[in-house]
Amino acid sequence: MSSEGDDERGAKSPVDDRAGSPATATLDDVSSYGKLDDRVVDAVLAVAVSVVVGVAIAADLGGTRSPDAVAFLFALGLGALMFVRRYYPVLTLAATVAGIIAYYLADYPPIGLAIPVAAALYSAAEAGRTRVAVGVAAGLLVVTTGFRLAEGDDPAYLFGFEFASTVGLMAAAIALGDGVRSRALLAAEHERRERQRREAERMHLAREVHDVLGHTVTVISIQANVAAEAVDDDPEAVRAALGVIREAADGAVRELRATVGLLTAPDTDDPSRSPVGSVRHLDALVRATTDSGLPVDLDVDGTPGPLPSAVDATAYRIVQEALANSLRHAQATRVTVRLSYADDRLEISVADDGRGWSGSVEDAGGRGLRGMRERVSLLGGTLSVDSAPGRGFRIDAVLPLEM
Repeated sequence: MSSEGDDERGAKSPVDDRAGSPATATLDDVSSYGKLDDRVVDAVLAVAVSVVVGVAIAADLGGTRSPDAVAFLFALGLGALMFVRRYYPVLTLAATVAGIIAYYLADYPPIGLAIPVAAALYSAAEAGRTRVAVGVAAGLLVVTTGFRLAEGDDPAYLFGFEFASTVGLMAAAIALGDGVRSRALLAAEHERRERQRREAERMHLAREVHDVLGHTVTVISIQANVAAEAVDDDPEAVRAALGVIREAADGAVRELRATVGLLTAPDTDDPSRSPVGSVRHLDALVRATTDSGLPVDLDVDGTPGPLPSAVDATAYRIVQEALANSLRHAQATRVTVRLSYADDRLEISVADDGRGWSGSVEDAGGRGLRGMRERVSLLGGTLSVDSAPGRGFRIDAVLPLEM
């Protein structure tokens, strides 16, 4: 038996791992595509094979031995093999071929060649053993044709009619099995990609929620501390702090509403659904951060123009996360945000004058920095981080405008 047959127990479906690739579909991927129950299909094939072969035996078109119980048991045996074809497709094919050879050696009435073996060839091809099916069919043709020529059969009839029809029927059975497998593979691959797309969208929404809440909670926490310290002797400071808290909370509610709205929006790949933050909102972000006690300078170089929606949202989130990190960790007294517009890219720089970071800069930003890298990488851009004790924290990102 060939090496393809060594994995017989794995062939539980028309679709299993054909080339060992992790991207190919598996049994679980294909089991929900609305096919008839496997047992029903196998039962129908079993009955069809047994009936067709049984009718051919009963016709008694030749041979020196008349049909008997053994001959009809052979027909039932071929049909019974259909119940194990999904688990052992190559073994089913081998057993079918061996049974046909034994049947003819016993000189029972002829039943043809293609019809008894067609279901087994189909099953092998459906299970991804197409090369085995083709090889077995070719070998069986060579052996039986040579034997019949040696027995004195008319070559003109043999090659002019019977051989061509036998080859055609065998080829059709193999092609049908391979076609069924290919369609199942395509359907399973489509489902796999859909699952990946949905998972990617869930991760995107999770990052959006993290970014919205991370910055807003930081602003609210700082302003709440200001209000708590000034509550007894500076009512104006308390009112100002509460105003910032209210503005930050209102903005967070708007963004969260837009983000959650994506969950109930039509399930499309329209990229315009993605951004809920935009560089158009940077003024409000800068004002909220400044009101929280960390002055922010916003510089814009070049001529601002419309940005691709994904770039627009990513640019806003980078600045938002960088400002939140400066508020929480940097002990900075000033932050500079610079946007540089070019024809083919948008450059973003956020730098503070805080204490800097003595360890790995990758650890400094935590999940927020990893989220930035993921966003920028998806757009084909670059992101670099620089920090050292005493010279603050700096993030530089380049986002291509042509995606």
